[in-house]
Amino acid sequence: MLTKEQLLAMSEDDYMNDEQHEYFKHLLLTEAQDIKDHLKEARENLSSQSYEADELDKAAQEEDRRLQLRFLDRQTKLLPKIEQAIARIEHDDFGYCEITGDPIGVQRLLLRPTATLCAEEKQRQEMKEKSYRDA
Repeated sequence: MLTKEQLLAMSEDDYMNDEQHEYFKHLLLTEAQDIKDHLKEARENLSSQSYEADELDKAAQEEDRRLQLRFLDRQTKLLPKIEQAIARIEHDDFGYCEITGDPIGVQRLLLRPTATLCAEEKQRQEMKEKSYRDA
């Protein structure tokens, strides 16, 4: 399997070849399993927590619990995105912007392997959102 350095050293003509698909599929599968393991562990920790009688301790525990639940929610929402990215690899759509069809780019995919938009399109959408908020 390719290393990250080999992946980055490949020419643009080799974009989304079989080796790159294999690299990203392995990366996504590993990330999905890590998230599932972490979710299981976090749920077990949350269910086994006991509460202190002291009001300050209770408040601190509740805040910690709220932050853990928020993190769990984010992780739970990430799993379907990972599964969709794996499906795009299998259908040979992975690595290309769903709006423009342009390559997303290896560096962007290494940072966010679930990305569906190229940097330019993502920036355009963020500018639109900002202008709607400002209006």
